[in-house]
Amino acid sequence: MDALARANQIRIQRAQLKRDLKAGRLSIHALLLNPPEYVETAKVFDMLLAVPKYGRVKVNKILVHCRIAPSKTIGGLSERQRSELISLLHR
Repeated sequence: MDALARANQIRIQRAQLKRDLKAGRLSIHALLLNPPEYVETAKVFDMLLAVPKYGRVKVNKILVHCRIAPSKTIGGLSERQRSELISLLHR
């Protein structure tokens, strides 16, 4: 039951985080540079989709350019992948 409660809490926090990204209250750069613990297991693809003006096609192009699998988690990004992704998103 504790695991279920923890999973529900993480889902609630992630949903709020996606709303903050969509509304512009949080930048994706800050999220990638210093991800909270509850986002470590979230997919990079899903977080990028929450950013305004980023749809499936654009997100896929970015991930292919950075050599990041769509199933890669935020916590699983290497330093190279993280810095390349951040520099590409700054453009």
